[in-house]
Amino acid sequence: MSESSAPEEVVTRALLRDVDLSLFGFNGKLSLISLDNGMDHNRPNTLGQKSLQELDAALTSAESSDSVAIAITGKPFIFAAGADLSGLPFLNDKKIALQIGKYGHDLFKRLGRSKKPTFAFINGLALGGGLEIGLHCNYRTLAGTAFTALPECFLGLVPGWGGATILPKLIGPERAVKVIIQNALNNNTMMKAKDALELGVVDAVFEPADFLEKSCAFAASILSGKKKIERNDFTKDAAAWEKAIGIGKAAVAKKYGGAEIESPRRALELIAEARTNTLDQGFDAEDQVLAELVMSDPLRASLYAFNLIQKKRKKVEGAPKPALARKVTRVGIVGAGLMASQLALLFMRNLKVPVVITDLDQARVEKGISWIHSEIDKLVEKKRLHEEGARRLKGLITGSVDQKIFANCDFIIEAVFEELSIKQKLFKDLEKIITPECVLATNTSSLSVEKMGEGLNNPERVVGFHFFNPVSVMPLLEIARTSKTDDATTATAVSVGKDLKKTMIICKDAPGFVVNRLLTRFMGEVTDAIDEGTPYDIADSALRPLGFPMSPLELFGLVGPGVALHVAKTLNANLGPRYKISPTVTRLVEQQVKSFYVKDEDGKLNPNPQALGLVEKGNSPSTSEQVRQRALKALAEEAKMMLDEGVVATPSEIDLCMLLGAGWPMHLGGILPYLDREGISVAVSGQRFHPPGVASLPE
Repeated sequence: MSESSAPEEVVTRALLRDVDLSLFGFNGKLSLISLDNGMDHNRPNTLGQKSLQELDAALTSAESSDSVAIAITGKPFIFAAGADLSGLPFLNDKKIALQIGKYGHDLFKRLGRSKKPTFAFINGLALGGGLEIGLHCNYRTLAGTAFTALPECFLGLVPGWGGATILPKLIGPERAVKVIIQNALNNNTMMKAKDALELGVVDAVFEPADFLEKSCAFAASILSGKKKIERNDFTKDAAAWEKAIGIGKAAVAKKYGGAEIESPRRALELIAEARTNTLDQGFDAEDQVLAELVMSDPLRASLYAFNLIQKKRKKVEGAPKPALARKVTRVGIVGAGLMASQLALLFMRNLKVPVVITDLDQARVEKGISWIHSEIDKLVEKKRLHEEGARRLKGLITGSVDQKIFANCDFIIEAVFEELSIKQKLFKDLEKIITPECVLATNTSSLSVEKMGEGLNNPERVVGFHFFNPVSVMPLLEIARTSKTDDATTATAVSVGKDLKKTMIICKDAPGFVVNRLLTRFMGEVTDAIDEGTPYDIADSALRPLGFPMSPLELFGLVGPGVALHVAKTLNANLGPRYKISPTVTRLVEQQVKSFYVKDEDGKLNPNPQALGLVEKGNSPSTSEQVRQRALKALAEEAKMMLDEGVVATPSEIDLCMLLGAGWPMHLGGILPYLDREGISVAVSGQRFHPPGVASLPE
């Protein structure tokens, strides 16, 4: 590791004190080690080299003291968020990577082999190596509000400090696969306290108000023999392990479209080997796998993508000063269809302000409000909202066919039919009703925002506010500034986006903004290849090695041929013939055929004969490799044009958009670092998008 380039470690101290267990009915002292980095709860405890040395020294003191047991806890709200990964991108020596893994194992396994019983009082967030500290202990308690997880596979790693070996032995292979593979690959899902208890990851859950006292009482009851925790031996049932590994492989195949992805594959191997391996054999295997993954591009790529998302979630590139934002106390939504209704619910839940919707007739308005009410009821059923909260939320939504209902709104977003003339007329009509300060936002995916503001008295308050479907799930929000959009409008849009908990980019008002422009070019190369005579299955499988969760034609079916054709026509008219109008897609829309695939009774996708019958009969077929190369080269070409045009300010913003808006795989580290690593950037434009070493091994 280059000491000069790696960031300085924020050291987590290991503070040792004694607790008198006679207060809890047992005669003896408990050595309690508290992990604390001295920062507020926004900076979790992490475990770098110096932090591990702190824990090592505290554990040595505790073992040599006259205490009867040892326990580890954290600072308020935080136990430990795992290894300090900030230095990994700078690590260029496999021997050091191996030493890091071995030191962690040698330290943590002392907790499992101490002559004194060991306890983990997990009082808050415990991720990765933090949870692995607990797994090495003999017993674990957990605060009722705490979340735990082993997210390593999400980041391109494996649980490498004991998790892949201990957890399957502790809770069984199928449950371990759920925690290590399925949860991690499902957008890094964390376990709630009740889940961790039900799975057997922890032995008891106590509420945070008196968590430490209850945990000490739990330890006293274990030490006195009043309470016993039974452990099962899961290693005898070979069939259960085989079944669990099969479940894990299926989850990986579904996530990555059948592509071979290293970290979950190696994690499944470690889980499988845990049945017959001793702990030491398992730990040695973890060390080797961890070192190999640390010295790989996919890990660097995943860390780049993860850190980029975390950074951009907090700071929006090019955003005006927050003080310029106007207060939003009432929101208007033009439309009451599904997208508009989703927007209304999102604004209501996050801004907690009155929301008004309109549509062409009362029936549509009532249908939209009914849908919103039913979604709120579902939240109550799922216990994500209580009855009183639901009543308050329902009271925020009203609807009308009269646009005068928007008179007192501070922020209005339209979600009507994608026709420029309709949107232009709408904004002109609204301007007669609303205040000059009210923001007029559009959820258009490809039309010119600037043209929507033409002829308005206050075009400076018009801004693009483009969500992705489903709006409650997709994290990205594209804010498009026109040449006339002022800073107050942009600052208000950013403020609203933050309240909506979205990750935002500010882009120039350009056709397709960022995601739709790149995605349409990318998808267009696939449909163009089909039009030229490439068999649909050859073209559709061309991108499979990259690890997308669905193929291009599956995504095409999800988006819908009508939307795809409309966007392609808009981009063709504005950006030129490289955005072709596919005769196949045109026929699909004319014949109202929705997809190249249809689902059978088991949910399996099969070719749609009706769609295949409409495919253009070209005579210049391509191979799968040729389709992949042309699609990737098209992306490189388009991204270079977008940066030259100033659609966004930096390459990282394009990476962010494709990660969060188009499902670009995390393990590839963003679209542009991948194109750099593959040599495609240089082949297309003669230069890289990022400097060497970004999302790849140091050179």
